Order: sequence, then C-alpha cells, then structure tokens
Amino acid sequence: MIIPYDSKKIKKRISPKQKTILVGGCFDVLHYGHISFLKKASTLGNHLVIALEGDETIVLTKDRQVFHSQQQRAEILESLSFVDDVILLPTFKTDKDYFQLVEAIYPTVIAMTEGDPQYHNKMRQAAHVGGNTIVIPFEKGFSTTDLLKKYNSL
Repeated sequence: MIIPYDSKKIKKRISPKQKTILVGGCFDVLHYGHISFLKKASTLGNHLVIALEGDETIVLTKDRQVFHSQQQRAEILESLSFVDDVILLPTFKTDKDYFQLVEAIYPTVIAMTEGDPQYHNKMRQAAHVGGNTIVIPFEKGFSTTDLLKKYNSL
C-alpha cells in the first residue's frame, strides 16, 4: 500500500506485533542491486516498509533531476511482491523528522547497505525504538551512479 506521510495513518497500518523491516531511499532508477537489497531485507521480518524520499530530496542530495516522480517510484516499488508498504516522505529538514518517522513505524530492524551515509543516524533511530540495524552487502557493479555514467557514455 502507498501511504502519504502521516504518523497517525502509519500507526494504524503498521502493527507493533509485526516484525517490521524499514528501509529508506530514493530508488529512482530501479536496478538489480535495489531488487537484491530489498529481497534480502524482506527476509528479515514479515512486513517490509520502504520510506521513499521525495523528488526535492533527490535533487538536493544527488545533485541531479529525477527520472521518475515519487508517485511513479512508489507504484513501481509497490508492485514488487515482497514490498508491503511504501511511505511517501516529504522533504525532511532535520534528523528529528526521521526520528518521528521511525517512532511511527516502530521497526524491529532498519536495514541498510554498506557505506550508507546515514549509518550512525539509523543506528541511533533503531536503538531509540528498541530495534536493530542490519547491513546488507550491496551487489557490486550495480549502483545508480554507475548505471547513469554508462548510459551517458552511450
């Protein structure tokens, strides 16, 4: 289900009795590395939630325009059989915003890839709700940056 960011709606949808796995990201150019990561994350519990960054966040953090709008990316991700919920994030300004998101979802695990620039923040967020973090190795040779470089060199 695609859920606009609203902590009350999230709390109604996601039961604290579920073993919820939270992952976050942009997923603008969905590729094999993303699919592999999400599949592995989904095996860590019984409810996979993706916190999907907004278009403005991609422009600000990736220094490029989006290929797919947040709504399009959400629909693509929701179509994957192992994804349970996709939360449409607004542009968060502070770490406090992410802490509030994690409090609403109350994940058992926050999964991330190696080298995640938010590693320490995610560890603090998971600990804040009594959860754990798990680092899933990223498939070598598959990154959006690499794919875009290859595409642009054609």
